[in-house]
Amino acid sequence: MNQAAAGDFLKSPVTKVLGYAVIAFIFFYLGQHWSDGYQQLVFYSNNQQHQPTDTNAAASSIAISPNANKTISLTDSAAVAPARPPKPPPVIAEKFGIIDENGVMSEEFEVGDFDPDLAGTYKNLNMSVVKPEDVIASAKVKIEKFNFCSVDFSDYIPCLDNVEEINKLNSTEKGEKFERHCPGRDDPRLNCLVPPPEGYKARIPWPRSRDKVWFSNVPHTRLVDDKGGQNWIERDGDVFKFPGGGTQFIHGADQYLNQISQMVPEIAFGNHTRVVLDVGCGVASFGAFLLSRNVTALSIAPKDVHENQIQFALERGVPAMVAAFATRRLLYPSQAFELIHCSRCRINWTRDDGMFLLEVDRMLRGGGFFAWAAQPVYKHELPLQEQWKEMEDLTTRLCWELVKKEGYVAIWRKPSNNSCYMARDAGAQPPLCDQSDDPDNVWYI
Repeated sequence: MNQAAAGDFLKSPVTKVLGYAVIAFIFFYLGQHWSDGYQQLVFYSNNQQHQPTDTNAAASSIAISPNANKTISLTDSAAVAPARPPKPPPVIAEKFGIIDENGVMSEEFEVGDFDPDLAGTYKNLNMSVVKPEDVIASAKVKIEKFNFCSVDFSDYIPCLDNVEEINKLNSTEKGEKFERHCPGRDDPRLNCLVPPPEGYKARIPWPRSRDKVWFSNVPHTRLVDDKGGQNWIERDGDVFKFPGGGTQFIHGADQYLNQISQMVPEIAFGNHTRVVLDVGCGVASFGAFLLSRNVTALSIAPKDVHENQIQFALERGVPAMVAAFATRRLLYPSQAFELIHCSRCRINWTRDDGMFLLEVDRMLRGGGFFAWAAQPVYKHELPLQEQWKEMEDLTTRLCWELVKKEGYVAIWRKPSNNSCYMARDAGAQPPLCDQSDDPDNVWYI
């Protein structure tokens, strides 16, 4: 019975594992004791240069690792790893200005660094003086909210409606009253908010605004009365509608643009021509329809008897500015436009030795086009024909090329280089600009 139990014990898995462990330990001890201390790593290799020439030898051989003599420290990699940068401190938002975090006008606001010497002259709109010691102690200023101007200021433009300065002009025959006459800083009218028209609504979004706007937003009927028969604008209940026509293109701006493109294919709206200035734009239908052709058109017109017609353009969503050709340069840099357009814009281009057309030349890029749609182009009355001859003579002296004249439209091209200018006769008029004349200097020039 004891012998059987001993046999079972020797055959048990535990006994076998212990036996293998003892044998492995014995071989490990013998290897450490009898080795020469040279620790090497071995790898199997099938490289032919290590194979023995004996055909009976094994195909595989043993190669020594090239890193056998190298000592690798496991702590080096940890030392090389860069430490993580500390987290930046949270940004503390400082409030400056009179608008709080909710976008609401606040009566108190932080002023930041303050110069005590300026405190004596710092006043709010009601002229209540702020004491320096109060400002330094609290670093806050309390102001009164702006009041609204009277309703008749809805279309007020400070630099164009300055009646006092306009009345001081010696003459207005050259359009001086349409130019900028900005009031001084102490003008009390600047200390109120210009109110919107009564009943103003959120504007109709583009592209629907191209064809109609709310009447209450631009409550002017003078254009409807004067231009209703020319397909400019019409009133339909609580909206103004824009059929897309103009004085010279009563069949619509889109058809008119097609005509220009067919006359001079090089214009290529949206490709070659991308930036356009429309002079005397009316309600800006020309510019509105250019937007759909990937062209940005700036529409300009004076604030004249037709009330503020530029407001119609802005309400439609068309870029526009109040501006006029008079005695000063327009507020645009030289070579800014690839095409300048005038359709019955009521400008005498040859007046004063062609001063206005010289301004067009300044703003027009080399190789750019000037399109003129007007009665002198196509009518045969003697006064109109004389105007056309004067225009031909002036544009020739400017080195412009008459590219096409068709129907009521004439299109010129400005030269793309200076060869024509250099070939002009000595004393030719108008003269070339002096080199000291900066063509981009436009403020009150």
